[in-house]
Amino acid sequence: MDTTISTPAGPRTGKVFKKTVGRYWVKSGGDAVICTASSKLRKVLVYPEADASSRRPTVDRVVDVQTVDPVAVGDEVTYKRSDDGTGVITEVLPRRNKLSRKAAGTQPLEQVIIANLDQMVAVVAAAQPPPKWKLLDRYLADAEFLEVPALICITKMDLVDEGEFAEDVNVYREVGYSAVLTSAVTGLGMDELKSALEDRVSVFLGKSGVGKTTLLNRIQPDLGLAVQEVSGKTGKGKHTTSHLEMFELGFGGSVADTPGIREFGLWQTEDIDITWLFREMRPYIGSCKFGASCTHSHEPGCAVKAAVEAGEITKRRYDNLLRLQRN
Repeated sequence: MDTTISTPAGPRTGKVFKKTVGRYWVKSGGDAVICTASSKLRKVLVYPEADASSRRPTVDRVVDVQTVDPVAVGDEVTYKRSDDGTGVITEVLPRRNKLSRKAAGTQPLEQVIIANLDQMVAVVAAAQPPPKWKLLDRYLADAEFLEVPALICITKMDLVDEGEFAEDVNVYREVGYSAVLTSAVTGLGMDELKSALEDRVSVFLGKSGVGKTTLLNRIQPDLGLAVQEVSGKTGKGKHTTSHLEMFELGFGGSVADTPGIREFGLWQTEDIDITWLFREMRPYIGSCKFGASCTHSHEPGCAVKAAVEAGEITKRRYDNLLRLQRN
């Protein structure tokens, strides 16, 4: 997208739709501006402890922001234009939510992948490769932690019997998740998927080989190829994603993939009871013999285990809970 050069003016607001290391593409109206980030975004002012009404207008100290990059794709930002048509981001506006992980390395730094999401789309293949239910449960737990709606998208349905596969999908529908069954070959579920993506900001989570590129090309020609090109340029095992981009959908909304980081540990989840991230298990939390200290793995009088034995919680989901707890 070409950058339009105009006379510098006062601060403007826009949305970050693409980033590389140290550079951000900000869209504001019909204009797209390549920006850098102000060094002030990496600092936090720490004020003295006092009643807010009596706080002195002085700063005790300045500390570094504990994040790899203060600006993420999806952020609404304030920026200033320069004479050459580029810009400098001076403020990141408050986020509705964010998808983050702990960055690689020894320092406890947060890496924000994407911000201001409307939904996470967990993509799983019905076959070739076989469905990874453990990974799907991980994605759904991530969405619950972030309090972001999740959509399950099953691809390659032309390779299986839909009737036989329905039982696996109903496990998730019965606990309140939306699921769409799709085939880029037959066109199954394409209208339903487009309706779910329309006018929403979505991020796709899914392993390589599940058919995302083909699926995206079916709903919008060349979209999947564009995403694939981004994925191929992304470095792995680095502190930051070298290229992440959000693509506009012709029928409304936008979509981003998470290349190179499809399996990640969420940022600061140490104090979270993993059981709470499984919707169907929440009613049983606190009802165990050992109360909130129950791990639901070996303790007698566990309400969650009793629900599994009674068929009220599926054993597959329960087993995946225990795996997530161990990891």
